[in-house]
Amino acid sequence: MTFPPGTAPAAGSVHERYVADRLAEAAGAGENLADVVRRHAAANPDGDAFVAGGDRLSWRQFDEYSTWFARRLVDAGLPRGARVGVLLPDGVEVHVVYLAAIKAGVVVVAIGPRAARLEVRHLLQVGGATALVSFATHRDEPVADLVAGLGIDTHLVLPPHASWDVVPGAPLPGRELAPDEIHLLNSTSGTTGMPKCVVHDQYRWFYYHELAVECGDLRTDDVFLTLIPAPYGFAQWTANFTPTLLGAPTVVMPRFNADEALRLIERERVTVVCCVSTQFIMMLNSPLIHEVDLSSLRCMFTGGEAVPFERASEFERRTGAKVLQFFGSNETGALSRTSVTDTEDQRLRTAGRVIDAMRVRLFADDGTDVTAVGGPGQAACAGPATCLGYFNDDTANEGLFTPDGWMLTGDICTIDADGYLRVVDRKSDFIIRGGKNISAAAVEDHVGSHPAVAMVAAVAMPDPTFGERVCVFVVPRGPLTLDDLRTHLSDRGVSRENWPERLELVEDLPRGSGGKIAKAELRKSLRPAV
Repeated sequence: MTFPPGTAPAAGSVHERYVADRLAEAAGAGENLADVVRRHAAANPDGDAFVAGGDRLSWRQFDEYSTWFARRLVDAGLPRGARVGVLLPDGVEVHVVYLAAIKAGVVVVAIGPRAARLEVRHLLQVGGATALVSFATHRDEPVADLVAGLGIDTHLVLPPHASWDVVPGAPLPGRELAPDEIHLLNSTSGTTGMPKCVVHDQYRWFYYHELAVECGDLRTDDVFLTLIPAPYGFAQWTANFTPTLLGAPTVVMPRFNADEALRLIERERVTVVCCVSTQFIMMLNSPLIHEVDLSSLRCMFTGGEAVPFERASEFERRTGAKVLQFFGSNETGALSRTSVTDTEDQRLRTAGRVIDAMRVRLFADDGTDVTAVGGPGQAACAGPATCLGYFNDDTANEGLFTPDGWMLTGDICTIDADGYLRVVDRKSDFIIRGGKNISAAAVEDHVGSHPAVAMVAAVAMPDPTFGERVCVFVVPRGPLTLDDLRTHLSDRGVSRENWPERLELVEDLPRGSGGKIAKAELRKSLRPAV
């Protein structure tokens, strides 16, 4: 395999050796995602593959439409390996285009549907895209104006799926991407700075699928509701790979709405819902949760941010579905996972049992391996769920890997004697008060247990004496004061260092393009005016 600029692992590193072994194994496997869809189209042509609003796409249509669009990509003159920006909301269209890219042998530069102008242009440039697939407008701006001057030679403007004039065609010999080839560059969903492009092959998601089936007891008759936009790592396995590999329908939403998500669970008899913690909390906060029938649900996969015990436990009580998670990132994939066979405490108070094949390590600040003593230390790994690095970004890759090739998570973790991993916090998400590190996640978990708190984010506010103090931004569902919170936390036995010192009541919390709470915006609002 030829690595693109800035992605080759360090010579002789553990990651280089691992990648060589992994890709050799993948090359022998043969079947890619397009092969899987063809099998379903033959065996179950009229079964639902995707559902989005009023749109329903059968397996036969999914296969035919993606072949039709693959032909459009090739007829546009795109050579095999060309990088193509895809800027589409999470409807049936984006999934057709992603599969068409595999069939046409081109690499998707995936852009989130909430990305603003600066981010769109940045990702297209970093990804080296020479073509773009989109609707005519994005966030009320003509896309042609949005990308002017970027060297986009080919812009394929899609009408909505309902008006497509599809002419079925034959596969394109010699074009399809093998499972060990790069098929996707997607962006990190961090809340600060410009995003980086993460390099994916299909093989990592085939492996991730195996993990998901085992821990969730997933079946061919499941129905998935995936609430994360298609470009992000979480959505890769929950929408683009696992349901497809199972032959199960996937329900998606072009734009998340808690009430509509609950209605979809009832209408489509959803068995597996996949969302970030913020989204399931918003569903819990909806009055509609008392009215809809959620009895079809078996499990919910969540993640992307800390899973609050109280609210996750409430979700399990209300729905009967078990709350599961993988711990990892877009870059590292899964280091640990919870399972339907775990106890409630194991599912909701830990990040699950470490996955042996991921060869997880914990590193102290000085680089010492503290895995044997259970940490705490920054978690790192080298295994079949990892990405191939950042695209065209040597500096970022230097920060992603240890000198000998272990891929870092940025999370401080411990591992207990039974192999269960716990996340202490992100290195960048400590509030340092008078030299004391305070976990923002711990503050959020405690404050979130108050019955008047719908959603919460804890951030550092500047202080001339202590350096930083704890401020919480709260979306309330009833009257709430700072004294109310302190009384509640005192009654729970929470240490005073984890009490908020300022309370800001807000109507909603800002989010980044990946759905996570945008804490950078909250911190910025606390800075003194200059």
